[in-house]
Amino acid sequence: MKLLNFNIIKLTICLVLGILIAFFIAIPLPIILYTTGFLIILLTIIFFVSKKKMTKTIWFGTVSFLTLFCIGILVTNFHNEKLDENNYTNIDSNKKPITFRIRTTLKSGNYNDKYIVDVLKIDNTSVSGKALLNVSRDSINKVLKVDNIYITSEDFQPIVSTINPYQFNYRSYLEKQYVFKQLYVNPERLFRVSENKHTIFGYADLARETINSKLKTYNFKPDVLAIINALILGQRQDLSKDLYDNYTDAGAVHILAVSGLHVALILLILNFLLTPLKRFKYGKALTIILLVILMWIFAIIAGLSASVTRAVTMFSIIAIGMHLKRPTNIYNTLAISIFVLLLFKPLFLFDVGFQLSYLAVVAIVAIQPRLVKLWQPKNFILSKVWDYFTVGIAAQFGVVPISLFYFHQFPGLFFVANIIIIPFLGFILGIGILVIILALCNALPKFLVDGFSFIISGMNDLMRWLSNQESFLFKDISFNGWQVITAYLFAIAFVQLAIHKNYKWLKLTLVSVLLFQSVNIYTKYNNSNNTLTLFHKSRYTVIGQKTNNRLDVFTDLDSLNQFSNLKDFTIGNTITEINQHKTPAFIHTKNSTIIIIDSLGVYNLKILKPDYVILTQSPRINMSRLIDSIKPKQIIADGSNYKSYVARWKASCLKQKIPFHYTGEKGAFVID
Repeated sequence: MKLLNFNIIKLTICLVLGILIAFFIAIPLPIILYTTGFLIILLTIIFFVSKKKMTKTIWFGTVSFLTLFCIGILVTNFHNEKLDENNYTNIDSNKKPITFRIRTTLKSGNYNDKYIVDVLKIDNTSVSGKALLNVSRDSINKVLKVDNIYITSEDFQPIVSTINPYQFNYRSYLEKQYVFKQLYVNPERLFRVSENKHTIFGYADLARETINSKLKTYNFKPDVLAIINALILGQRQDLSKDLYDNYTDAGAVHILAVSGLHVALILLILNFLLTPLKRFKYGKALTIILLVILMWIFAIIAGLSASVTRAVTMFSIIAIGMHLKRPTNIYNTLAISIFVLLLFKPLFLFDVGFQLSYLAVVAIVAIQPRLVKLWQPKNFILSKVWDYFTVGIAAQFGVVPISLFYFHQFPGLFFVANIIIIPFLGFILGIGILVIILALCNALPKFLVDGFSFIISGMNDLMRWLSNQESFLFKDISFNGWQVITAYLFAIAFVQLAIHKNYKWLKLTLVSVLLFQSVNIYTKYNNSNNTLTLFHKSRYTVIGQKTNNRLDVFTDLDSLNQFSNLKDFTIGNTITEINQHKTPAFIHTKNSTIIIIDSLGVYNLKILKPDYVILTQSPRINMSRLIDSIKPKQIIADGSNYKSYVARWKASCLKQKIPFHYTGEKGAFVID
């Protein structure tokens, strides 16, 4: 591929491979540090020898790639905060008190307000690292402000990993942001020691708070204000679930995430406003400096998310090249921005927004110019509609496999939202920025408030209507990692075939189709096994017996909608039929018999001898007598039992040398 002729792209690929290796395989820091140092010295020697002899050598390229590969491993290890001896995870957390600073406000849960905090001290020991703070909600709760410093005497608790199969792994998600533990605190157990601003995050939050306080005086509706915060300030905490779901189902959720599209439009607006500076002697240099500074100020105010940081990095490079009038290849620009970002934030590589934004941009650059040539209408309006349509098609082509993997749905009317909204997004952003500036100056006229509210409300209504067209929304699509990889192999081969139209790419395209089909067949075969799963559900019993693509659910729930993790399980196993039943006394599988003992504590063993015992609803039983009479292979307790009972049963089983499984500790129990 010609694309690989660019050295920066090759070097970036090596860096990415190094990060992947370091993430999945623990390599001791001293070993990789010495190896990288040796390779850098060797690379320097080869460079000067080659320069002196005026000849190119394959060794310089080979050692360069190995060096970047090792640097990828090295930066990942350097950023692993657990390796820092001053990290709070390496300090005795039983010491009290804990001092921390609010870093980021997250979207609140049903029972807690959530924050990311910087841990500053444990007792009198200075420490570092980030943690998740959960503050119990009540009617008089006030939101904690970024940069405020608090003290608490509560203990750190582990972040729970996945308990049920195919459940979203929140612990893994937070660990990729270097958040390893959490605190649960009641508001009255928090003691504020400082309200001063200490970091750029605090000043950015102050700026957002000032903007919002000014906007609220003009009586914007909550949904309108939430969209303004998402579109311009990069904050989506105030978006209601229904509003967010409407944008997601309409295929326009990317509009709400400040990313490349928003930054590109802001770059154009700023470039236009700064045009007069270019007339002065040093105006060009000053314009570049101001553009880069203003874009990074915007990125800081927007929260420095992976997508906005990526976009501002890339467009900073584009802005510099544009004003220096030096030609820049878009693939090189993308590679440089990836390279720079991953050097400073290697785990951005695993951020969903980071992945989606780069894949969308690459697909647009690679595919859209060829799509637009398929039809060239002479009518100006039709031409613009066709341009935006092809941009949407190209972007979706790039992100569909990974979107199916993460979100398991495909919005069939995505192009409608893109054609209607994207052409006017620059206008909406421009008006939004003007509204904010005038509000800060206390000079926002009522007609502008009403007009902007009408535009945002109309956009929300359109998304609501599109999301209600359920026949065009394809949900609950099962798509695993291997399907993603083979789908992208097919996409690359197919695009290259369309460009080159030769036998080589035809063969590769057909091979990729065979690989994709092979993965599908294997996945279908793998999902055809029959299993019985005891899920974890607090205060309830949920047992799923899977037979091919049918799932029989034995539960005391009134509705299966009360157990959200069941949906993840059905998608992951491509379940097409679900039947709900009352919990029986016995369940038979091909190789096992399971007895279920509920709160009555009654069990009848005259007919059969069970292999497994499931305890539900805290039955009052004598565990030693039960084990002596049944002699089961294993005893399992689900989430419907009192924890005090579970602890007592566990001790009895340990004494009797019978395996014991509690779903609240070890997760769901699966019998093949």
